[in-house]
Amino acid sequence: MAANDYEFVTRWRVEGTIEEISEVLSDALDLPRWWPSVYLEVDQLDPGDDRGVGRVISLYMKGWLPYTLRWQFRVTESRHPHGLSLEAWGDFVGTGVWTVEQGGAFANVTYEWAIRPDKPLLRAFSFLLKPIFAANHRWAMEAGERSLKIELARRHARTPEERLLVPDPPGPTPTSPVPFILGPAAAIFALRRIARGRRG
Repeated sequence: MAANDYEFVTRWRVEGTIEEISEVLSDALDLPRWWPSVYLEVDQLDPGDDRGVGRVISLYMKGWLPYTLRWQFRVTESRHPHGLSLEAWGDFVGTGVWTVEQGGAFANVTYEWAIRPDKPLLRAFSFLLKPIFAANHRWAMEAGERSLKIELARRHARTPEERLLVPDPPGPTPTSPVPFILGPAAAIFALRRIARGRRG
């Protein structure tokens, strides 16, 4: 695998039916409301067909690292309520596959994400900072699982009073100095390994 290629498999287990979870996941325009820690703005460029195939969505997003990403995706396959597939382009290029399966009172959600960053920052520094960029993705997906559970609790609330007791989903992170500390540390570590390899 090239230094700037990434393959992730994320698994969530949430209480609910595959129908309601697929309804949440397939409504891309609602992402900034229920997953605001990651999705800042979402626009629809093409509605696609009556099953959503061909739908084109534009997204503006941020993780815990102090940079943002702009990208688009097209739905290439709908298996509702069992998931969907998409192709992405913009600040990264690749494919994603959502799979939703019922397991008793819970749904097992899997997201397979194979991408190559096209944003200059990510492309230029992937060979040094790949673990940090990968950790940023894991953080975003963990926030997504928490946010999905909160959204389902909101939908399951039987009264307005119960709904008021459901917490807000986690919001976007402020710009943090942590990446600026971790970035140079990772670069120094990588350069030391390269130097040791040459001496060896």
